[in-house]
Amino acid sequence: MTTTAAPDSRFATARQVADAVLFEGYVLYPYRASAAKNRLRWQFGVLVPPAWGAAHEEHAHLQTEILMEPKGAARLAVELRFLHAQRRTVQRALADGTFTDVPELHLADRVLVPWDEGSEERVELSADVAELAGEGVSLPFRRPARETTEPVLDAEGRPVGRLVRRTEEVEGVVRLRATELGGAYRVFKLTAIVENTSPWTPPEGAADRDAALPRSLVAAHLLLGLSAGSFLSMTDPPEWAREAVASCANRHTWPVLAGEPGRADVVLSSPIILEDHPAIAPESAGAMYDATEIDEILALRTAALTDREKREARGTDARAAAVIDLADTMPPEVLERLHGAVRALREITDPGGGPPDLPETLPELPDQGTVFRPDTPWWDPAREDTADPARDRIVIDGVHVGVGSRVLLRPGLRRTDAQDLFLQGMAARVEAVLHDVDGGVHLAVTVEGDPGADIRREQGRFLYFQPDEVTPLEDA
Repeated sequence: MTTTAAPDSRFATARQVADAVLFEGYVLYPYRASAAKNRLRWQFGVLVPPAWGAAHEEHAHLQTEILMEPKGAARLAVELRFLHAQRRTVQRALADGTFTDVPELHLADRVLVPWDEGSEERVELSADVAELAGEGVSLPFRRPARETTEPVLDAEGRPVGRLVRRTEEVEGVVRLRATELGGAYRVFKLTAIVENTSPWTPPEGAADRDAALPRSLVAAHLLLGLSAGSFLSMTDPPEWAREAVASCANRHTWPVLAGEPGRADVVLSSPIILEDHPAIAPESAGAMYDATEIDEILALRTAALTDREKREARGTDARAAAVIDLADTMPPEVLERLHGAVRALREITDPGGGPPDLPETLPELPDQGTVFRPDTPWWDPAREDTADPARDRIVIDGVHVGVGSRVLLRPGLRRTDAQDLFLQGMAARVEAVLHDVDGGVHLAVTVEGDPGADIRREQGRFLYFQPDEVTPLEDA
């Protein structure tokens, strides 16, 4: 096993999305430390010290399991990335040359305030796939505590204060193992575990999460790369691998194929669930730390902040300052490019792909006699048997069901939404029997005991189920 860095070319494309994961929610609009949404931070992929996790039901480890098909003497490259929180305090310079902590320090272009910054950390290793058999390999790592100071100068270059950054010690370990599965194909189940092993224990009676964060691995995620071979998709595996994929246990993270489309030699295992081959919108002009593809509204709202608000944002964090500068200097043509994008047509209109081949002549339209026309339209007021939601009845399990009938709701799992699943096993009353143009039948119902049932009837707003999703209770 070696601890050499994986080649940048292998992870370059995946790292763009990994950066978005690393800094998701790092600092939110309006990018000021005083904003309520920026007072509760570090929500994704936080691996806390074990003692804190056990006492407060937070996670101290993550586990990734995914199938891979290595070729020959393949090597596995692994890159663990996380943020190490460092606490920044602001101090004002006194006349006697000493410093004192202050809640704010006003400068011409910014207002400096205390803040927790995130320092990016990486743990890199690689190993032959053959080394991962049995107990596999482990790589402990440690980041020591440290303290640094940065002088703060005014517009004339005179020292007016300083920033003090304190970082606590953090320890962890990366464990890798691979188990070859039986079958016709040479397939391995790769297990990658990241643990926070910091021995720190919270002071007795302490319940402040802020004390644990500087000793945590924040936004922890993994990049995995095979030198030869490929990984199998966890969301769309080949049919022969579905059972093995279903047996993989992923805890507090989810692996997806990353890198360039069409390749399967790189995986991003993220605390945020993504699709295979995720990508940053090409129109995005820079990181804004709120999400992806909402850059236009963020840029417009950021540019509309007052000068004082911008000074506070610039003093909150260097990354927040970069967002302010980006919004203030964004050319109109770049901003216009953010205003919507049609994704689905790009493969068709791509100049490199060329237009599809078209036939030299278009087929003739069929004769009128060959077009099927029903004798009567699907709804004809002149017909005696026209559908009538208030009178129609259908037979379900040998029972005639119509308006007023009581039924037991059994929502179909494959064609209902999450809200309907909460109605499983509840009794309801049929309000109408409806027929659609395709010949389907739908029952409009109200749930018994629903205090809003009368309002639903007045407004004609019902819940709808198909006949095989209900069981008759009685024939009204």
